[in-house]
Amino acid sequence: MAARTGKVAAGLQLYQPPPAGGSQPGGPLGSPVAFMFNPNELSLRKSASWIPHVVRSAEDVGVAEFGGSGPRELTLTVFVDATDTHDKSVQQRVDKLLTCCVPTKASIAAKAPSPPWVKFMWGQFQTVSFYSYVSQVDATYKLFDPDGTPLRATCALTLTEISGSKPGQNPTSGTLSAQRVHRLVAGDTLEMLAYHEYGDPTRWRVIAEANDIDDPVRLRPGRQLLLPSGDGRGPEGRP
Repeated sequence: MAARTGKVAAGLQLYQPPPAGGSQPGGPLGSPVAFMFNPNELSLRKSASWIPHVVRSAEDVGVAEFGGSGPRELTLTVFVDATDTHDKSVQQRVDKLLTCCVPTKASIAAKAPSPPWVKFMWGQFQTVSFYSYVSQVDATYKLFDPDGTPLRATCALTLTEISGSKPGQNPTSGTLSAQRVHRLVAGDTLEMLAYHEYGDPTRWRVIAEANDIDDPVRLRPGRQLLLPSGDGRGPEGRP
């Protein structure tokens, strides 16, 4: 359905989540969900994480360490109206947006439940067009028929950029699958992290190699370490 205002209709394209993980989605889930009205306002946010270094005996703070970039977050409001048709299109459109927060049937069947990936599209505006997940839908119904059918609603959407898996190297498979990131605190050791992560303290070399650590004894509190997902093998590929 073409937008009632503007020459190019804004909308959302839904995709199947990656069937086996990764940074690219599966095939499209139907045709794009075109908006009845183009947005009047878009809000885009991007953040960066910095780790401050404070020395108790120093007058000045130390140089902060960059901890990583946060995902882009796009917020917008979708307006739907059926006062001229008095049909169920408002309810259907809102329900379609709500499914963006529900695992797809295919992902459930594959035993890897995940909501669809989405991409906001509006002509040539590429800065706000990226693969994301809908982290929140706030629907407000504002007008109703005598039988209770909603005729008008606004939906506030929050789209958060998806970070796909990064290519890398590990001692077993040639690829690095990042399970999580751990920020070091005083007293942490690689052996302790390996025990908590893999149930085997001797696998500390997996963490050391993933983070280019030459001296496992010198671990600075505040540093973030990448903890590769376990595969049941030791640091040399042995069970």
